[in-house]
Amino acid sequence: MSGSDARRTAGLAERDLRGDPRADAAARLRDRADVHTGLCQPGRVLPVLVGLGTPPGGDGAAGRDQRLSLAHRHQGYRVITVLLQRAGWAVNHKRVQRLRREDNLLCVPKRAFRPATTDSRHRFVVYPNLARRMMPRAVNQLWVADITYVRLSEEFIYLAVVLDAFSRRVIGWSMAAHLQASLALGALEMALRSREVSPGLVHHSDRGVQYACGDSIQRLEAAGIQPSMSRPGWPWDNAMAESFMRTLKREEVDGRAYRDLSGAKASIGTFLERVYSRQRLHSALAYLPPEAYEASQSLLLGLPHAASPAAA
Repeated sequence: MSGSDARRTAGLAERDLRGDPRADAAARLRDRADVHTGLCQPGRVLPVLVGLGTPPGGDGAAGRDQRLSLAHRHQGYRVITVLLQRAGWAVNHKRVQRLRREDNLLCVPKRAFRPATTDSRHRFVVYPNLARRMMPRAVNQLWVADITYVRLSEEFIYLAVVLDAFSRRVIGWSMAAHLQASLALGALEMALRSREVSPGLVHHSDRGVQYACGDSIQRLEAAGIQPSMSRPGWPWDNAMAESFMRTLKREEVDGRAYRDLSGAKASIGTFLERVYSRQRLHSALAYLPPEAYEASQSLLLGLPHAASPAAA
């Protein structure tokens, strides 16, 4: 056997003893993968949280970071950083981002078919965008409204919400199996029951028929609220409501299998009134939930704290 053949044979033997690095890496990834997801339905990919690396429950900040990341699987590294700091860990967002990147904590969503919820092809009056340059300094200065769909096993249902733009708090919501004007009016009525109308209050929405129709405009005017609507082809005119709907889909709706309207209403109502308004941290609100942010601002301004909305 020549010297080169001998070296080649020795190298193969040594690799066999060590194991193929690529095979070892693949085996480690398979062994240590932690997939956190709901039940998948045919033709639909639900959000998946994949955690590769040290199993949850490890010691130190890395283990705590993994436990929080898996418990708050829809939150980014900034919120996890705040939660770690409040738990007594001396970490900054760069370290948390590095730990999450090393552990490959990824949220991988995929969108399915989306039914249209806005029909702006109507003959009703379209009001100008009054909210475009508004910067609310207190509650009840600007309300934003929107409608989205919720997928059931065999049909779609629809959710209308009203948010206070100052605190991003859900102050009114309504669910139904139709897209009639009563859907938007139901959310508005809840908001009116839970809040006092301040002079100059603006209600901003898209220019869909549910908001532009006579019943909706008459109710706004009767309550002393100024209607405002987005410009055509400018969905970011209602960016706050759109952002909320994206959060709702990512953190509550996607990954759920609602049985019927009543089941969806109970689950989503709990998320809106308890989780989102009382527990979820918002970077734009000094990492406070909307209800706590309103309370803190009321104390600073010496104003009474707004009441919680009643169930739809």
